[in-house]
Amino acid sequence: MEHLAVIGAGTMGNGIAQVGAQGGMSVVLFDVDPQGLERGMKRIDKTLRRNVEKGRMTDDQRIAVWERIHPTTDMDDLKEMDIVIEAIIEQLEPKKQLFAQLNDICKAETIFATNTSGLSITEMAASSGRSGQVVGMHFFNPVPIMELVEIIRAEQTSDQTFERAHQIAERFNKTAISVKEAPLFAVNRILSPMINEAIFVLMEGIASAEDIDKGMELGANHPIGPLALADLIGLDTMLFVAETLYEETKDSKYRPAPLLKQYVRAGKLGRKSGEGFFKYE
Repeated sequence: MEHLAVIGAGTMGNGIAQVGAQGGMSVVLFDVDPQGLERGMKRIDKTLRRNVEKGRMTDDQRIAVWERIHPTTDMDDLKEMDIVIEAIIEQLEPKKQLFAQLNDICKAETIFATNTSGLSITEMAASSGRSGQVVGMHFFNPVPIMELVEIIRAEQTSDQTFERAHQIAERFNKTAISVKEAPLFAVNRILSPMINEAIFVLMEGIASAEDIDKGMELGANHPIGPLALADLIGLDTMLFVAETLYEETKDSKYRPAPLLKQYVRAGKLGRKSGEGFFKYE
């Protein structure tokens, strides 16, 4: 397992490519958009240089990591990969189509992993042409910093594939937890309702946004309050996640807070738009 491909050079994809290269793997970073690919490589370069400035690595180590990452817009460059991790748009159909396309390109032994935060890996596997070799590897943002990876077993995932995914996570210097496929898996299944309930508390006027977050930081020892975390994730993403959980379970306790919908409709998406539950420069 020496050759890794990452599909999608966005925030998650470039982070996965970086940690793969830091783990000593030869990495191909693929994106259909040349400009998106260039932005992803610039982000990696910036992160690596910051690590040197902060003493986390030497400049020689930075150069070695950089030289192990090979950007491309040619899918034929993925033929000899040992594992391919997709980090494209969080929609089921494009992911299914991608795996079906990769099945015709990659060697028979290649493992397909998805970075989805909650979509059905079992359904992706069924469309892949190699269902036993499909697994979930859910990284957390920012990938180079966050230690956790959820390894999710689809209905069809073989024991060998599941074990190899754990080995790759260890190679990336991550801590992995084993999860059986279910709506939003484990972490987001717990985290999403907590954030959603904080939004209900704000909407009902029980406490201000500042006091809700201060209460959870000081009273529950959370490093960041739930509303600030929602702003960091992106309120549109948060709404998508909440709606996915609600639609998959049909359980009313998971219904998205109306205030969350209202903010998204108003374009208040959190940090990326400059305003969410808090305002940002």
